[in-house]
Amino acid sequence: MEYNYIKALHLIFVITWFAGLFYIVRLFVYQIEADGKPEPDRTILGNQFKIMTKRLWFIITWPSMVLAIVFAVWLIVLRPFYLTDGWMQLKLGFVVLLIIYHIKCHLIFKDLQLGKVRYSSNFMRLFNEGATLLLFTIVFLVILKNGLDMVYGVIGLVAFAVLLMMGYKIYKRYRSKRGQ
Repeated sequence: MEYNYIKALHLIFVITWFAGLFYIVRLFVYQIEADGKPEPDRTILGNQFKIMTKRLWFIITWPSMVLAIVFAVWLIVLRPFYLTDGWMQLKLGFVVLLIIYHIKCHLIFKDLQLGKVRYSSNFMRLFNEGATLLLFTIVFLVILKNGLDMVYGVIGLVAFAVLLMMGYKIYKRYRSKRGQ
C-alpha cells in the first residue's frame, strides 16, 4: 500500500516538473521576443517576464524536480529489483538527460535574469521540444517495458521527432508570412 502512495506522489511531481519545464521555455521565448521591442515595451515586458519566470522556476519547477527525484529514490528503495530491468536502466538514462535539460534551462534562466540573450526565440521554440521527446520516451518505456515494444517505441519516437520538426518548420514559415 505504501508503494502506491509513493508512486502517486512521484507521478504528481513528475507532472508538475514537466509542466514547469514546458512553460518556462515558452516564457523564455516571450522574454527573448520582448527584448527586441522598442522602449518602454522592452522594459515593461522584460521585467514582467523576469518575475514570472523566477516564480515559476523556484516555486514550481525546482521543487517539483527535487520531490520527483526524492519519491523516485524512495520507490527504488522499496523495490530495488527494478534496477536489474533493462527498461528501468534505460528510463534512468533518459531521466539523467532530463536533469541535464533542466540544468540547461536553469543556465538560460540565469542569463535572461541578467538581461543576456544568447538564443533566438526560434531556437527556444525548438529547444522546448526536447522536454516533449523526453516525456514521450520515458512514459513509453515505463508503460511498455519489454524489448520488442521498446524497438517499436524507438521507431515511433523517431517518427514523432520528425513530425515535431516538420510542425516546427511549418509554424516558422507561417510566422514569417505573418511578419512576426
